[in-house]
Amino acid sequence: MQLDAKIPEGPLSEKWDRRRFENRLVNPANKRKYEILVVGTGLAGASAAATLGELGYNVKAFCIQDSPRRAHSIAAQGGINAAKNYQNDGDSIFRLFYDTIKGGDFRSREANVYRLAQVSNNIIDQCVAQGVPFAREYGGTLANRSFGGAQVSRTFYARGQTGQQLLFGAYSAMMRQVAAGKVTLFPRREMMDLVVIDGKAKGIVCRNLVTGRLERYCGNAVVLATGGYGNTYFLSTNAMASNVTAAWRAYKRGAGFANPSFVQIHPTCIPVHGDYQSKLTLMSESLRNDGRVWVPKNSGETRDPVDIPEEDRDYYLERKYPSFGNLVPRDVASRNAKEVCDQGRGVGETGLAVYLDFRDAITRDGHDVIMRKYGNLFHMYEKITAQDPSCRPMMIYPAVHYTMGGLWVDYNLMSTVPGLFVLGEANFSDHGANRLGASALMQGLADGYFVLPYTICDYLAETGYNMHDTNHDAYTVAEEHVVQHIDALMKNRAAGKKGLQTVDDLHRRLGRILWDHCGMARNRDGLARALALIPELRQEFWDRVTVPGSGQELNQALERAGRVADFMEFAEIMVQDALAREESCGCHLREESQTEEHEALRDDANYAHVAVFEYKGEGKEAALHKEPLVFENVTPTQRSYK
Repeated sequence: MQLDAKIPEGPLSEKWDRRRFENRLVNPANKRKYEILVVGTGLAGASAAATLGELGYNVKAFCIQDSPRRAHSIAAQGGINAAKNYQNDGDSIFRLFYDTIKGGDFRSREANVYRLAQVSNNIIDQCVAQGVPFAREYGGTLANRSFGGAQVSRTFYARGQTGQQLLFGAYSAMMRQVAAGKVTLFPRREMMDLVVIDGKAKGIVCRNLVTGRLERYCGNAVVLATGGYGNTYFLSTNAMASNVTAAWRAYKRGAGFANPSFVQIHPTCIPVHGDYQSKLTLMSESLRNDGRVWVPKNSGETRDPVDIPEEDRDYYLERKYPSFGNLVPRDVASRNAKEVCDQGRGVGETGLAVYLDFRDAITRDGHDVIMRKYGNLFHMYEKITAQDPSCRPMMIYPAVHYTMGGLWVDYNLMSTVPGLFVLGEANFSDHGANRLGASALMQGLADGYFVLPYTICDYLAETGYNMHDTNHDAYTVAEEHVVQHIDALMKNRAAGKKGLQTVDDLHRRLGRILWDHCGMARNRDGLARALALIPELRQEFWDRVTVPGSGQELNQALERAGRVADFMEFAEIMVQDALAREESCGCHLREESQTEEHEALRDDANYAHVAVFEYKGEGKEAALHKEPLVFENVTPTQRSYK
């Protein structure tokens, strides 16, 4: 496997302009001859489909939901970053670039991150033109607020519904192209395999989730925008349908998988409340603008939080990180929450929670002002917990939220399989070991609106517009593989085996293994233990899983079983990657590698690289390749937010 990042020559600020000039173009009359398949219609996929359709390409867009408006992008609440410097507080493209590189603990490519910062301003202009209702100041100018990891206010927001509003903008742009006949939408389809012909991605095999029928689609290029793999942990803030399947099937067809152990633990989630909980609820990071995080100073505290006086409260983030306070990056806030809970100072019935308190903000600004900022978030919290955050502190605890790893892509967003492009959370490219808040929406829209449309034309101009039809043998082989996979999932129940287990029971056990051994804190012994347990559990899954119904109908149990089967395989390379990376970075604390103050201690001499795994066949260990990270414009330093 060759890892050529294809980063342009020249100064950092000129690389993207140089690449756009050097790219071969497809003239407008020829664009209508090309067919592009876009899998996933969240922010990255919908914006890509809309833009490619606007340019004149023929696009087929696929989503597992009944409507693209249900994509998980709607769950991003807090905002989207851009270097507009409307506050005149010292922001710039370079500062956004630096904050993102530093926030990711110096484990991402300079060129990709700088390009992201460059196009961020265009995203805001695009979304305003679409009618996205960003919050505004009294005079009508766009408002900004602060997010973790930055000392400037650069986050644009639409109350606590930013992801939803941005998705509606991208969706409306895509549906305009549907009406124009340039985009054809295929809802309730799940990509089951990638079709590779002569070494190039040429099509996909999908399962129609309503009829159960397998369908073949061909194109000149395939674009994956299928989100992240956080649900491998069972409990996460992701939508229940979020999965790794499309990316994992592409991996098995030759696409390298980069940094699979890099996941983000979000510090402000509603704590786990029971063994049979199916997902976790995220409370937006924007709450840390006005909410103060604290725990009792002494362990064993039994008083109601409103009765605990100021002198008995430990505002530990403000105490340890006076420069950033409650707005430290997510990984720092998460590790510190775990640390105080491990000390026995956690709150709630389980002791695995800390307080997020708005008492002082309400006293300072008034109840109405705080409710205008966060009212929908307060209402959501109250509906779930039956407690009013304006009267008593919220309880929060870290949870799996976002995945920095993903399919490896070069500067053009193309994977190691020519013709397979990967956007948004499905790729690894921009966030390193930790994502700053409000950067997910920025990356998804940057990739879809402003990067892919420029880079895909270079590939299409090179390969031409001739394409194979779906009768090609490669489609038949891929479809047969899918049929065998489905039959294997259903064989236990069909054979009348006894002692079968549900998909959720087996998935829950996998999640516990990963959370205990490959979560916020990791060590060599625990990771080795996980590597021994996962293959045993995977074998038990195939021997004992029960899937009712048939494959030739709407069968949500079968959908879930297929996704969990892929999690069972994918979890192994997650742990292999974590074991091989004997350093702490981002939220990934290797207990053998920490400072005296228990902060993450990187090892730049040995681990300043992207770890890329190559599939070597069923039952064989994946091969590890490394892409060195070269820093010419920033100097990796021990991160400090003090």
